[in-house]
Amino acid sequence: MASKSRITAAILAIFTGVIGGHKLYLKDTGGFMMFIFLFMISINIFGAPLTALLGVFEAFRLFSMTDEQFDKRYNRGIKKPTFSNVDRRRAEQIRKNESENVNRGFERTTQRKSIRNNPFKSSGLAKYKDFDLEGAIDDFNKGLDINPDDIALHYNLASAYSLTEKKELCFQHLSKAVSLGFNDFDRIMTHDDLAFMRIQPEFDNFKVSGFRNVPNGLSSKEKETVVKEAEQSDDVLLSQLSRLAELKKRGILSEQEFLLEKNKLMRR
Repeated sequence: MASKSRITAAILAIFTGVIGGHKLYLKDTGGFMMFIFLFMISINIFGAPLTALLGVFEAFRLFSMTDEQFDKRYNRGIKKPTFSNVDRRRAEQIRKNESENVNRGFERTTQRKSIRNNPFKSSGLAKYKDFDLEGAIDDFNKGLDINPDDIALHYNLASAYSLTEKKELCFQHLSKAVSLGFNDFDRIMTHDDLAFMRIQPEFDNFKVSGFRNVPNGLSSKEKETVVKEAEQSDDVLLSQLSRLAELKKRGILSEQEFLLEKNKLMRR
């Protein structure tokens, strides 16, 4: 059974309310028969269809209703569509992304200019916000054909592939975005659209590599390089943390200053 539209019913009340056409649309047989009866009576007695005024009143009442009130009265018993876990998460993300610019925080002036020169970038963003993910992915990839080094396109593709649970492509495009200069790592670690990627077993190694190397696709030599770079990075970090601890111990840094500098190092 198809659900009824409040706006359609209100318009019918204006144009066909004189004979209760809106009641017929709403499956209100009793109300329709009442309008026909009043129509005939008013024509015989007053020579004019007073039901026309009733139709206008009904239209005003329908326009004044909320969708929830209308559905409760006229759409009862209609089965609502069911959603899979992925669909539910997507629906939730639509609400979260309504006021969020998915390019916020990392598009430079030249990148904003490229939106005007790259129609697939803006159309992809529009589809992404409407959660037409397959359409957005298609447009983003066409945008890369025009500008293969667009950081925002690679990041948005990574987000779209994460939401569609295509982890290999997600890692690939996020790695490319980082290699091109994307450095908002806090966003990678907190953005809801990348949640699926973060729960993958490969993500820890991906994070250690500085979000640059695609998991499960490295040669032995490349893996060795990643490990060495990670070890060197850890050694430098430990040295810097030890230095901060020593300065705090000597009273040169306060507790607050120590925590502030420590957080800065951990975010690098």
